[in-house]
Amino acid sequence: MTPTHPDPSIRAFAAKVAGEFAGEASGHDWWHVWRVWQLARRLAAAEGADVRVCELAALGHDVEDHKLGRPPGTLAAWLHEAGVEPKTIARVVAIAERVSFKGAGVADEMPTLEGQVVQDADRLDAIGAVGIARTFAYGGAHGRLLFDPTETPVSHADFAEYKGSRSSSLMHFYEKLFLLKDRLHTKSARALAAERHAFMEEFVRRFLAEWRGEE
Repeated sequence: MTPTHPDPSIRAFAAKVAGEFAGEASGHDWWHVWRVWQLARRLAAAEGADVRVCELAALGHDVEDHKLGRPPGTLAAWLHEAGVEPKTIARVVAIAERVSFKGAGVADEMPTLEGQVVQDADRLDAIGAVGIARTFAYGGAHGRLLFDPTETPVSHADFAEYKGSRSSSLMHFYEKLFLLKDRLHTKSARALAAERHAFMEEFVRRFLAEWRGEE
């Protein structure tokens, strides 16, 4: 897919991200970025945020994600290559540095409306039907069990503890996904999250019932 956009710098940056993320199979592929991009644009318009900054930050939010291994400075370099002005690059990088969930016991710090919009868009894509699919895709890509009935949820106190976790895919619902609905910033995102959250709850209820042979 070749992304289209009337803004040449957004179009160039989107094309770069699409090419670099095309083969990613852990749930952090181009189509995840694309969905976050579309959600961020929608939320930004509804919340009165700077749409251009939100679009660029949504497109770049996973470029330096710790799970993907790219070095610091990659995001700024790609934005510069796409013709984005330095002031906007600084805003986008500041947002991307804070987007990722860092543990149930770690407070969210997202000081700008644009950052809140992008973080909300990313978290919406982590819940609901797509979020379920992404959870098990990531688990499979990293050799995690579907479920270990001897596990109990951990409220990770810091990012290092969260990053080092090896819990099963189902435990991820308790350690992150079920928490996201109440950690969204914008009214628009919270409205979209309600049904997605309920769908996950029903999925986990059904999963556990089938696991135990009750259904």
